[in-house]
Amino acid sequence: MNKLNTDLPSNKELLKEWLDHLAERIVAGELIDRPTAVFLTQIEGEENILLLCAAADRVRQACCGNTVDLCSIINVKSGNCSENCGFCSQSAHHQSNDSPIYGLKSSEEIVTQAKAAEAAGAKRFCLVSQGRGPKYSSPKSTEFEQILATVKQIIVETNIKPCCALGEVTPEQAQALKEAGVTRYNHNLEASESFFPNIVTTHSWRDRVATIKNLKAAGIQACTGGIMGLGESWEDRIDLALALRELAVESVPLNLLNPRDGTPLNNQPRLDPYEALKAIAIFRLILPEQILRYAGGREAVMGELQEMGLKAGINAMLVGHYLTTMGQPPEQDQAMLENLGLIGGEAPIPGEWCP
Repeated sequence: MNKLNTDLPSNKELLKEWLDHLAERIVAGELIDRPTAVFLTQIEGEENILLLCAAADRVRQACCGNTVDLCSIINVKSGNCSENCGFCSQSAHHQSNDSPIYGLKSSEEIVTQAKAAEAAGAKRFCLVSQGRGPKYSSPKSTEFEQILATVKQIIVETNIKPCCALGEVTPEQAQALKEAGVTRYNHNLEASESFFPNIVTTHSWRDRVATIKNLKAAGIQACTGGIMGLGESWEDRIDLALALRELAVESVPLNLLNPRDGTPLNNQPRLDPYEALKAIAIFRLILPEQILRYAGGREAVMGELQEMGLKAGINAMLVGHYLTTMGQPPEQDQAMLENLGLIGGEAPIPGEWCP
């Protein structure tokens, strides 16, 4: 991007003109740099944030179309997790009662829920397990093989596409997932590299990056995002978005922290919904072609402004319930999409959309 002025345009009309021009350049193929992205964080006030959202929505329409990617998740193994992620009620390090504890669910139960997700309109179904990952499982553990078998069963018995989120994997395990039929894998970076140690110390940000690279090398799409509202700065958010762009991830879940009792972040205040909209819009401008996904916390944080996220750059949603919290009924999500003239389905990955 060209060198920026040191101040934002001084009135609404000039700001709109400036943002429209920025959106045009992004649609034409330019990628904004870090100074430009940080510059956008200076936009304040509800009216001006809505102008930013409009520019991001213009980029979303031009680069992604009007299809909203719908997926659903299942917690196949819950609680007593070895990792100390400060936001998570499943960690054995915290004194939270918000998460049940159970071992790996049966293939039959998982397949049944996959069929229910498909009936609710989801196009993908993600099997999520607690723990650092099969890379660190006991040599005698057969859970990874059971999950691979379940993935194959889902493919046979449904038309929904199975995804996984099992933690860290080796190159060999990534290849096994690919051969079983997994085409997308969720492994969030959570935050910027510099902020990450404030929320997790049992593994590193670079550990997570290594798994993402293993997955992509095996030909599996990366569903990799983070959480807004952990106490991070705006520059941390920009650095996370730029890291995701550098890794060329295909899908970016944006979780909005909904603090859980008994976790270190229990008293962290929820984001203001306009701050969340501003973050969503800036992520879209940095990541013009990526699938940008409403994930955990959207109902709690956005409230009556949920629809506005879908006009600020979002083009994907988790539907149904989350790992440890309840979501709203899928019918309500479908009605929201219809009201906005959007189509629930499977959104194109970067490079696939041809306007």
